[in-house]
Amino acid sequence: MGARREELGALSGLAWPIVLTNLGTMAMGVVDTLMIGHLDDPRALAAAALGNVLAMGTMLLGMGVIFGIDPIVTRAHGARDGARAGLALQRGLVLALFVGILIVLVWTRCKGILVTFRQDPATAEISHGYIQVQLWSVVPFLWFVALRQYLQGRGILAPILWVVVGANLINALLNWALIYGHLGLPPLGVRGAGIATAWVRTAMLLGLVAIVLGARLHAAAWTPWSRRAFDPRGLGEVLRFGLPTSVQMALEVWAFGTATFMAGMLGDTPTAAHAVVMNFVSLTFMVPLGVSAAACTRVGNLIGEGRSRRADTAAWVSFAMGGGVMAVAAIVILATGPLVPSLYFSDASSGEGREIVLAATAVLPIAAAFQIFDGTQVVGCGILRGMGRTLPAAAINLVGYWLLALPLAYWMTFHRGLGLRGVWWGLAIGLAIVAAALLIWVRLRGPSRDSATISGR
Repeated sequence: MGARREELGALSGLAWPIVLTNLGTMAMGVVDTLMIGHLDDPRALAAAALGNVLAMGTMLLGMGVIFGIDPIVTRAHGARDGARAGLALQRGLVLALFVGILIVLVWTRCKGILVTFRQDPATAEISHGYIQVQLWSVVPFLWFVALRQYLQGRGILAPILWVVVGANLINALLNWALIYGHLGLPPLGVRGAGIATAWVRTAMLLGLVAIVLGARLHAAAWTPWSRRAFDPRGLGEVLRFGLPTSVQMALEVWAFGTATFMAGMLGDTPTAAHAVVMNFVSLTFMVPLGVSAAACTRVGNLIGEGRSRRADTAAWVSFAMGGGVMAVAAIVILATGPLVPSLYFSDASSGEGREIVLAATAVLPIAAAFQIFDGTQVVGCGILRGMGRTLPAAAINLVGYWLLALPLAYWMTFHRGLGLRGVWWGLAIGLAIVAAALLIWVRLRGPSRDSATISGR
């Protein structure tokens, strides 16, 4: 009991700043959706949702590669090897540049990709404009992610939180000015939201770099830039951890993206309703996502210290935290009913706004169950990342989402006639399978039963 209590305290201390940071990051997307929703144009909201499917689906691929520095930095910090942690950051920055260029190339084909997935061409055209104004911000954002993971792996969390708080203020102001046309600017609608997003991403990088350099937060974990940052073997080590993480994240996010495309095949109103519900559950998801990051850091640090049995305890306490907070979120969803979807529209009592709110409310009970499984699975992925065992998470996601959940969702949506509810039932069942598989894997192959983590490699 004493060890569990100590780990609860340690994990809570790591998790709450990350949770607040994640909530702040997600809040920017919520503000974007709310402001676009108040244009009272379902097509605009649907276009932003589809654009974000492509943007996040590809951006997370890059982020997954960068997350390959997590087990390196966390173990180096636990072993008090600052030079190794600094070198891992440098290699993460190098890989971010190359991956970012590839993502930009994909984004230039936004409209064609969406039309290929049977989306309305007029809606796809709006999505294309929304994405094109963000091209130049991809690499700066990935550099921000690398620096964030480096600090997070060393338990330095406050600077990230302050940067995200500032970014929210800038984002709200720029959205207000660019979407609706204030401060002497023309109203740009969805395109304005994209421009605001691009500027905010870059501001986040510049803000975090300024804090790190100004406070010399890198001083205890740095090594001068050299050819070692570009060493193929060193880059390969990051990729060895990062590519499976990238695949795992891609499988998950593209499962949700494919679900959005299914909603898009039902029309603009179901797509807008799906976007509203997904936006809300994504906000609550930021809490277990923070617990997941804390689990990754704590498990990795303990392995670096050679305390694999204590890492076991940290893993199970993390599972309890992730599932517990999402059980509370499920209760909130059930209690609020149509209140939250109504916030996304200036007039939710009549016309298209009312139709979207009704469609969103119909899937909220399914989303409540979805939340508990989602919290459990994301914590499991964080534990495996801290262990450096990223491949099993990718395999579990492949089976759970793509071989079971999505085919089931398609069948229930289009063959059983459940519409948008079929999409959400498929996702909920897939998450349940993934969560159960990760629990079993950690039970059988956790830190104290894994030869690589026992030795701290």
